[in-house]
Amino acid sequence: MYKLFRDIYCRRELLFMLIGRNLKIRYKSSILGFFWSLLGPILMIVIYALFARILRFSGGKPNYVQFLVVGLVVWQFHVMCLNDSLHAVMGNVSLVKKTVFPRIILPLSTILADLVNFLLTGVVVVLYLAVMRTPLGAVWLLPPILLTQLALSLGGALVISTANVFFRDTEHILSVITLAWFFLTPVFYPLELQLSALPEAWRWLTFVNPMTGLVGAYRAVMLAEPWPPAGGLMLSCCVAWAVLAIGMAVFQTFQVRFGDEL
Repeated sequence: MYKLFRDIYCRRELLFMLIGRNLKIRYKSSILGFFWSLLGPILMIVIYALFARILRFSGGKPNYVQFLVVGLVVWQFHVMCLNDSLHAVMGNVSLVKKTVFPRIILPLSTILADLVNFLLTGVVVVLYLAVMRTPLGAVWLLPPILLTQLALSLGGALVISTANVFFRDTEHILSVITLAWFFLTPVFYPLELQLSALPEAWRWLTFVNPMTGLVGAYRAVMLAEPWPPAGGLMLSCCVAWAVLAIGMAVFQTFQVRFGDEL
């Protein structure tokens, strides 16, 4: 593990170059370019606010729009990381075949590029919450929550980028999985509703989905919502870090065959 981190550090110039390239590709041929990172979440907030008002839907919460926006922004960041990782290796065939470097830099660069976009989106969300006078929670806990989500997203990205080298149907499978995953995660409905649908003895299963605990933690920090149950939150965090460990093991095992498969 130490050798891997050392190799990544030695190749940090390549990592930064790939991050910059991924950011440029995202907004290539766009008139507004990088400003879409700010305009996108603004438009999303406006659209959901209008629909919530028109449909008179509040999900039983007085601050439902803020509740929904935070959940969606967190979820979209996660899905963006997974979708972008599909071509992390497949889109860099020449680098993989002709250059010696730690291959993990490829999916890592996509995650960090998406992180930049997420942080910019977060600025817009925080400003929106300030305008709406939404109380904040324990904001100092945001870094470990974000770090845990990065661990989950990177672990998933490592598995997906590896699978896509060997199974070209991975993209279609991923779209089905993320759709089902979305509805199993309390993004547009409260966690309490999901928990109430299960017998008390089985409610811990909800937190096997790591995004359940993470979305709840973000809302506790950003909206001063009640925290998820401590045991459930810990379970979600443990699963997230376990996904990273599994992803690294899978990627390190199969990366030696990338050149032959591409």
